[in-house]
Amino acid sequence: MSPQMIDRLWQAFLDTLVMVGVSAGIAVLAGIPLALFLVTSESGGIFPAPKANRVVGTIVNGFRAVPFIVLLVALIPFTRLVTGTTIGVWAAIVPLSVSATPFFARIAEVSLREVDAGLIEAAQSIGCRRRHILLHVLLPEALPGILGGFTITVVSMIGASAMAGAVGAGGLGDVAIRYGYQRFDTTVMAAVIAVLIALVCLVQFTGDLTVRRLRAR
Repeated sequence: MSPQMIDRLWQAFLDTLVMVGVSAGIAVLAGIPLALFLVTSESGGIFPAPKANRVVGTIVNGFRAVPFIVLLVALIPFTRLVTGTTIGVWAAIVPLSVSATPFFARIAEVSLREVDAGLIEAAQSIGCRRRHILLHVLLPEALPGILGGFTITVVSMIGASAMAGAVGAGGLGDVAIRYGYQRFDTTVMAAVIAVLIALVCLVQFTGDLTVRRLRAR
C-alpha cells in the first residue's frame, strides 16, 4: 500500500475508535438505568410499576427488532437535528447509540436478574433503603455480568460502525467500501479486515480479563 493509503487507514481506525467509544459511553449511561428500571419496576419489584414496565419494554424490543442499517436510514432526520449533518463520524454516533442502548440494556437486565433474591431480601430485612439496594447490592453483584455484556455490545458496535461506512459515516467501513470494494483493491480490503479482527480480539480479551479479575475478588 502507498503511504497515502496507510495514512487513510490510520485515520479511519481513529474515526472508528471515536465512533465506538463515544457511542459505547452513551449506551452505558443510558442502558444501565434502563436495565435497572426494567428489573425493579416489574410486578413484585423494588419499585413496582408494571404498566410503565410493559410500555418501556415494548419500546426497547421495538428498537432491538430493527436492523441497524434500517435504523441508520430511519434516523436520518433525527441525526440531522442533533448533529446538523447526516455524514461523518459524529452523525454515525447517533444511530450507533440508539441501536446499542436497548441491546446493552437487555443484556444488563439479564445480569441484574441473576442476582440472588436472598441478598435483596436480606438487605430489606435489615432496613436498607431501596436506592441503597440498587447501589450496594444489585449493581455490585451484577457487575461482572454487566461488563461481560458490555464487551459483547462493543464488539457488535465495531461491526455496526463498519456497516455505517457504507453510507458515508467514515471509519474503516468507509475505507473498505471506497478503496477496497469499489476499486477492487484486495490489499486494502484485507488490511481493513485484519484491523477489525485485531480490534475485536483486543476488546474481547480486555473484557474477559476484567470480568475474571472481578469474579476472583
